[in-house]
Amino acid sequence: MITAKLHQQMVAWRHDFHAHPELGFEESRTAGRVAALLDSFGLKVHRGLGGTGVVGVLQKGTGTRSIGIRADLDALPVTETNAFPYASKHSGAMHACGHDGHTAMLLGAVNYLVENGDFDGTAHFIFQPNEEHGLGASAMIRDGLFERCGIDEIFALHNIPGMAVGTFATRAGPITASESLFEIDIHARGGHAALPHMGVDAILVGAQIIQALQSIVARKLNPALNGVVSVTEFHSDGKRNILPGRATLRGDARALTADTNAVIEACMRQIVEGICSAHGVNADIRYETVFPAVINAPEQARAAARAAAALAGRECVDGSCEAKLFADDFAHLAAACPGCYVLMGNGTEGCNAQPLHGAGYDFNDAALVPGSSFWARLVEQQLAT
Repeated sequence: MITAKLHQQMVAWRHDFHAHPELGFEESRTAGRVAALLDSFGLKVHRGLGGTGVVGVLQKGTGTRSIGIRADLDALPVTETNAFPYASKHSGAMHACGHDGHTAMLLGAVNYLVENGDFDGTAHFIFQPNEEHGLGASAMIRDGLFERCGIDEIFALHNIPGMAVGTFATRAGPITASESLFEIDIHARGGHAALPHMGVDAILVGAQIIQALQSIVARKLNPALNGVVSVTEFHSDGKRNILPGRATLRGDARALTADTNAVIEACMRQIVEGICSAHGVNADIRYETVFPAVINAPEQARAAARAAAALAGRECVDGSCEAKLFADDFAHLAAACPGCYVLMGNGTEGCNAQPLHGAGYDFNDAALVPGSSFWARLVEQQLAT
């Protein structure tokens, strides 16, 4: 389906995006480049949705059915350690999650479908800003994405390091987790390090809370359910010989269902209040869910698996894969419209197998053809003449 010439063009686009990474809501160069390419392909283009979002619209025939496909534009605040010629030119910014590849292969699919696509209906190609902080999808929705574009179903794809190129995976139901950020401010009573009985050490209280929070997943959740609670920061106002009176804990919680997330929050509040009460001190707790879980609609999950199998063979497609505990704000789009999130192999060696968000990671150019071919086949399948 995808020619060698188009593959070379996708590689050039990807390397250009990779060399010029832009953080969330700052993707003006990237969005401008995408919009210009969509214009050159002859698509109707919506600019500025959600700030820097772009949507290209391709209609063929007279069919009333429609499909949406999302790619993400933003980079991460990471300083790249790779030394290849197209490495990031911007210190402190890097495409460490493969959004450069996601964007390039969707552009490749658009190019193919314009020239060769056999379908009857409307395809909406959504290039979304600020996925990494969970703000871009909601911003596009608020700016009228679904009002401007009558989308019947929506899909997204993410590369997975350590998974072979040319393989795909998805599932009905939860496929990625919610992410909730929490902050616990402990108000104790500081004092002299030599006279601990005259105050209440905020570090001691915080340490007990950290230890007890691990009991939520180990003892409070149904073992058949998944969850993660991680304390990632611990700050206090203590000094060399001064016991702290204030301490702040920050962290991250993951869950695959809203009910599990609610249990984690309730147990966290109970644990913090109980430990603080035992020490005669107080704490303020903030718990904010920034990413809901991505929930794949069964019909769309089956459709995605069918398209992938037609392209790569049944042996290369897992239609009931394990859910992942990372998060993606495609969740907001899939909650507003029946949708499916698909995983695609990025390779098992070298920088292509490095962890997502790592300074040594790189999207695999060899994955551009299977990824763009999957999108083209899915559009033709869902909007069959």
